[in-house]
Amino acid sequence: MTKPKVASDWLAGCSGCHMSLLDMDERLLDIIDLVDLRATPITDLKHPDKDGVDVGILEGGINNSANLAVAKMMRERCKILVALGDCAVFGGVPAMRNFFDLDETVRYVYTQTMSMDKEAIVPKDPELAVPQRVQALSEVIKVDVFVPGCPPSPDAIYHVLSELAQGRLPNLTGNLLDWH
Repeated sequence: MTKPKVASDWLAGCSGCHMSLLDMDERLLDIIDLVDLRATPITDLKHPDKDGVDVGILEGGINNSANLAVAKMMRERCKILVALGDCAVFGGVPAMRNFFDLDETVRYVYTQTMSMDKEAIVPKDPELAVPQRVQALSEVIKVDVFVPGCPPSPDAIYHVLSELAQGRLPNLTGNLLDWH
């Protein structure tokens, strides 16, 4: 039996989901025996090659054109795409900024807070541009499997990866979604 090729990446968010993946501890060895890990920030290979992979795991929401390009590339190169964590599922904590006028917030921070010179102006540097609205992955690309949680439990991640590695679509039950 050929091992399924797996790749992972993260977008706007905290990367805590990849840390939860590492929290599987020794079970990681079980998963590694079942899959051919092609690209992941953990291995420092950022994206699957043009030949693609069987399973792609994408963490985080989309908040800029670079995130959108990575999400679209992952969708194109992955037969099954897994949205890992609340940021990927519904925007999570980064999406909280969607409720504020970000231009106004940035102007306030640069001109009104005690730590800033009252004559300060908002820099024009494009690297400091006000971020765009955060979007969940499913708002812009097709997602096949959702693993919610902030971060998702290591048990849920293990279940999803081991099921996909064996050619089955996972079914997450309530006890796998509990994370304390």
